[in-house]
Amino acid sequence: MRAIRMRGEHTLDAAGLIGRPWLRFYSANFAECRRAAQTAPVHADDRILNTTEAFLAAMALIFTVPYLIWRLGRTEYYAPLVVVQIIAGIVLGPGMLGRILPAAHERLFSPSVIQLLNGIAWWAVALFVAIAGIELDLREAWRERRESFVTASLALGAPLLTGAICAVFLLKMSGGFIGEEARPWQFILGVGMACAVTALPILVLFLERLAILRDPLGQRILRYASLDDLLIWGVLAFILTDWNRLGLQAGFLLLFIFAAAAFRRLMIALGPGDRWHVALIWLALVCLGADYAGLHFMVGAFLAGATMDREWFEEQRLTLLRTHVLLILMPVFFLSTGLRTNWRMGGGTVLLAAALLLVAAVAGKLIGVHLASRMQRWRPGEASLIGWLLQTKALIMIIFVNILQDRRIITSETFTALLLMAVASTMLTIPIAAPKLRRLESGSGSPAK
Repeated sequence: MRAIRMRGEHTLDAAGLIGRPWLRFYSANFAECRRAAQTAPVHADDRILNTTEAFLAAMALIFTVPYLIWRLGRTEYYAPLVVVQIIAGIVLGPGMLGRILPAAHERLFSPSVIQLLNGIAWWAVALFVAIAGIELDLREAWRERRESFVTASLALGAPLLTGAICAVFLLKMSGGFIGEEARPWQFILGVGMACAVTALPILVLFLERLAILRDPLGQRILRYASLDDLLIWGVLAFILTDWNRLGLQAGFLLLFIFAAAAFRRLMIALGPGDRWHVALIWLALVCLGADYAGLHFMVGAFLAGATMDREWFEEQRLTLLRTHVLLILMPVFFLSTGLRTNWRMGGGTVLLAAALLLVAAVAGKLIGVHLASRMQRWRPGEASLIGWLLQTKALIMIIFVNILQDRRIITSETFTALLLMAVASTMLTIPIAAPKLRRLESGSGSPAK
């Protein structure tokens, strides 16, 4: 049977059906409905993704954008993937994507989606900070305590001082940098400590890249950074001290001491398989207690990790856990960090503040390490190399300033400036440190011991 194609996109047979009245009525109404569908406005609700779809779209962006930039741009030398993920978080935040495509940004990152992303980010950063606590090797630092404590103190104290001076200048320059819940001393000490931070996990990645992680020089640098990490969390706990809830915080710390002793005895008695499960329960409980007491759950995560010995866990599985947390969970934290960036006070003012903080952080760290070198008579070139390797600030500093913003000690403008400073100082590390290491090795034939 021969077929005829109608304008209404329907195929009819050639048996004379076109002439039937009911079919002419159908064809006319079909054409009218089609014109109405093409010209009728689409309701706004029909174009907005539901929460599940928006969440999955956000997750796709989180993993796609940084990977493509990292792989296609070949940024590994000066910006490893974790640094690119941090930058991508800033780009996807309200300061950039939110300004370019405000409607799309609002639909994609609705309050319900942000709440889901924050939940993943909180657990990701708790795991990451706990792993950092587990990997602290304080016994090695104690064996080399004189050199370790002198160097770590100067490497932390000098940038803390220069950063605090910069914070005082920021207070005088504008009132938009200090948080509404902060006392001036909290703001000054918090910004100063942010300038002094060294990110131990990123430092490990950089030392592996330079092939000195297992060398004596690399182990020395790790000792200095480990002690700095310990001091950073102690200072943070002091900054977060709530004098109205001082009794509650003291009670938490006292209870934690007894609970940690019992926990350690339990972990020693358990088998290797059970330790992983009990460690996660311990982490959640200590985070809950610290946050309820007003110290922030990340302080609890570090305390929970610091009470665990690295020898309790298989090193390969612990390394895999850290790798998987960085690969699977931490990118969500980086995006949630980017969503906090703000340029309301003006991009120029924020960039100026970031530049001042960068100078304070880099100069302070180099001054401190060079002072330690003079006191302990290091070989020429070591101080400069170590000073630049300790400039890595991403991750731990971002976690640190997230806490400061959560407690309203700094504003979102200060947070943005500190975040830019952390990214810049981390990206400077390898391009400057690698040539210095080559010169040091060519002068002696091997890394310094």
